[in-house]
Amino acid sequence: MVDRKVAYSPVDIAAAESLVVENLSRGNDHPAFSLTVVAGSCVAISGPSGSGKSTLLRLIADLDPGTGTARVGDLKRETIPANQWRRLVTYVAADSGWWTSPVSAHMSDPDAAQHLLAELGMSETLMKATPENISSGERQRLALVRALVQRPRFLLLDEPTSALDPESTLKVEKLLMRVKREGTGLLVVSHDPAQIARIADRRYMLSHAGLAEVTP
Repeated sequence: MVDRKVAYSPVDIAAAESLVVENLSRGNDHPAFSLTVVAGSCVAISGPSGSGKSTLLRLIADLDPGTGTARVGDLKRETIPANQWRRLVTYVAADSGWWTSPVSAHMSDPDAAQHLLAELGMSETLMKATPENISSGERQRLALVRALVQRPRFLLLDEPTSALDPESTLKVEKLLMRVKREGTGLLVVSHDPAQIARIADRRYMLSHAGLAEVTP
C-alpha cells in the first residue's frame, strides 16, 4: 500500500539543484540580496520589522517588480511563465489570501491535503469550511497545506507559525522537517530565535544595510 502521507517524489538531495538568488533588489536606492538555498535544507531569515524580509520573499517568488534574478539550477525565473515559477518556488504569506469557498476548492490534491491535515492534528471537516469562518491559526496551517500539495521544490515561508500556540507550532515544524528530508528546500522568515535554532541549517540577518549570514 502506498503511504499517501508522503506526497513527494524521491529526490537525490546530493544531486538536486539549488535555489540561487543573485543581486535581487527592489531597484535603485535599495539593497541587493544574494543567497543560495540548497534542496533539502532550511535557511532562516530574521531581522527587525520593516527591514524587507517579506519583500525579499515576494521578489524571489516574482510577486513584486525588481532587478536581479533567481534561478533553480539553470532554470531562470525570467524564462518561464510566472505561474510555473510559483509552483516550483512557492510563497506562503503569514496571512494568505482565500478567494472562494469551501477550503477544499483551494486544494489541488484533496486526498493529500487530508493526510497533511491529520499530520498537523487538524480535523478533515475543515476542508468543508468557509475560510472567513475559521481561525487565523487554522487559515495559516491550511495555507501551508495548500502549498505543499502542489509539490513545490522550494517553499518561501513568511512567519509560518506566527498565529499558532506552542503545540501547533511544533507540529508545523515537524512537518517542515519531514518535507525537508524528502528534498524540499525551505526559506523561512521567523522572529523566533528558538524556532530558528530548531529548524535552520543556515541563518541570515536582514537589516537596512543588507543581508548578512550569521555564523555560529
